[in-house]
Amino acid sequence: MRVVIAGGGTGGHTSAGLAVASVLEERGADVQWIGSRTGIEARRVPEAGLRFHVIPAGKLRRYWDWHNVSDLAVRMPAGVARSWQLLRRLRPSLLFATGGFVSLPPALAARALGIPIVVHEQTAVPGLANRIVAGFARRIALTFAVSGEALPKDRCVLTGNPLRPELRGGSREAACRRFSLDPALPIVYVTGGAQGAHRINRTVGEMLPDLLTACQVIHQCGDNPSTGDRSWLAARAEALRDPLGRRYVLTAYVGSELADVYAAADLVIGRSGAGTVNECLHLGKPAIYIPLPGTSGDEQTVNARLVEAAGGGLVLPQTSLTPAALLAAVERLLTDHQMLQAMGERARTMAVPDAAERIARLILEVAAPETNPSMKTFERA
Repeated sequence: MRVVIAGGGTGGHTSAGLAVASVLEERGADVQWIGSRTGIEARRVPEAGLRFHVIPAGKLRRYWDWHNVSDLAVRMPAGVARSWQLLRRLRPSLLFATGGFVSLPPALAARALGIPIVVHEQTAVPGLANRIVAGFARRIALTFAVSGEALPKDRCVLTGNPLRPELRGGSREAACRRFSLDPALPIVYVTGGAQGAHRINRTVGEMLPDLLTACQVIHQCGDNPSTGDRSWLAARAEALRDPLGRRYVLTAYVGSELADVYAAADLVIGRSGAGTVNECLHLGKPAIYIPLPGTSGDEQTVNARLVEAAGGGLVLPQTSLTPAALLAAVERLLTDHQMLQAMGERARTMAVPDAAERIARLILEVAAPETNPSMKTFERA
């Protein structure tokens, strides 16, 4: 059986697909991926050993932008055409759409070819691409039950959001050795995603001396040339005197060592996109979430508020983000070990440990030829 995964653009869309791909391969499926040339999937999918196919992909924006014209008139049709060619050649039993604008052209092509589709929604508020694909998908896998309120309920299945297997089993000791940190002192992991988060970066940079008196920090800042955050933070770090200077680790990206970083972290500070929230939930990490304003349907705020309501994290809106406010929140949590531990335990209760297996099982059920007459028609084409 062959399954084609379509999606990417962000870590959340990519990580879920990779986790499911790992289970499908264990069960003997041939898994291949359709994605964009510039999204995070272009790097991470080949690294995982999956065959990767590139298509043009136009972004779906809900606001006016001149790029809408070229994306919708040129790149989107080109993406559908290229996807149609690929799917005709690959002849998959099913297309698994993980969301993001790059998943829409393959889904439209799969619909035209009669290929069954399963779509996965990682966030509390479904994105535009998934809203469209959900209209003709056989099944819709949900991370949060609340997502189903905006989607066809008769085809929704609550599966949870899977965690990449390689993020489990990290070592605090290994992270401390790698970054020359003291295992006896608390560690805070600050992350803004692959591109970094400008407001978070600057806020943390402005409070470094005070923050480092309370903890050690591993700061993943991205390397966005338009903000200059990495060089600015590096200059701030160089001005620190020991022992504070030894307590701060600045890195543009975190790669294979991410499992160890999470294992070492007593507290996480970051955005509340699907990827970060899901990782914190599965790994039982208490977090201070600073949602990115202006996302589709304000999905990051909804994600974070769900976790906060369950007692698994705190929400600090960007409108309230100041060095003093963030420092106060960090100090309050780090000095109350029972509260911190309880937050982590409550966060873990929101995760579905076997989410990857549940989604893989759903895919295999939908893809079974004997239960999919349209697939039989396609295979005879």
